[in-house]
Amino acid sequence: MITIDQIKTIVVCGAGTMGAGIAQVAAMSGYNAVLYDLETAALENGERNITKSLDNLISKGRMTPEEKEAILQRLIITRDVRRCQADVVIEAIVERPDIKKDLFKQLAEVNGRDTIFASNTSSLSISLIAKDMAHPERVAGMHFFNPAPLMKLVEIVSGDETAPAVAELLYTLAGKMGKTPVMVKDTPGFIVNRVARHYYLEAMQIATEGVADYKKIDRLLESAGFRMGPFALMDLIGNDVNLAVTRSIYAAFDQAPRFTPSPLQIKKVEEGALGKKTGKGFYNYL
Repeated sequence: MITIDQIKTIVVCGAGTMGAGIAQVAAMSGYNAVLYDLETAALENGERNITKSLDNLISKGRMTPEEKEAILQRLIITRDVRRCQADVVIEAIVERPDIKKDLFKQLAEVNGRDTIFASNTSSLSISLIAKDMAHPERVAGMHFFNPAPLMKLVEIVSGDETAPAVAELLYTLAGKMGKTPVMVKDTPGFIVNRVARHYYLEAMQIATEGVADYKKIDRLLESAGFRMGPFALMDLIGNDVNLAVTRSIYAAFDQAPRFTPSPLQIKKVEEGALGKKTGKGFYNYL
């Protein structure tokens, strides 16, 4: 198996907010980063978001234009799966185990025997994703949080067959990427998303009951020390993504009442009010 010093290239699959953010973190940490997606529009948007993020760092005096150019030189944007050869592959695509498994199997065909496959899933079973892979011991979870360039925590998740050395390697890699890693077991929602369900669900229940509106709930929780209120955070994550995680955990815990998806959020998703990415969610961004 490769060592931490042998990791030079990291492929990130999925050019959405999370994937682009992880690719940015990888390139900023000195690694060659390949951002892969099937959709040209997604890649263009992902590249635009990375550039905007780096420009913000320059405006704050935390980066020079020369450093920005060096980072962009380490970044490859591609729709060609044949260019996805790396030491570590991180997927950040749709939260469906069948699609994630198919992607990993496809990427295994263009990579060597030592390549590590990491899923950024926030709630799906790593053991299920690794099932039927030729080398399930090389598959683990590496769960970043949104926005990836700012949030420090990364959950390193070991499936039933994940080799301990693979988990340790990803733990060390996260540290080299400036993150604070924590080892967790392969359980529904892992640690953070299992606990965080109630941050969202109770807030929506309070709003549904008319106790307080979105802005007041967000303002109160932010004043209590949270960086973002639940409604602003759901809009940032995407109401569709957030709801999918809730549904996944709800199903995994045999429909335990405490994880029941909120009708308020279901309605938002049905209306296409997904948050910042659509211009409207709990708040209006148009």
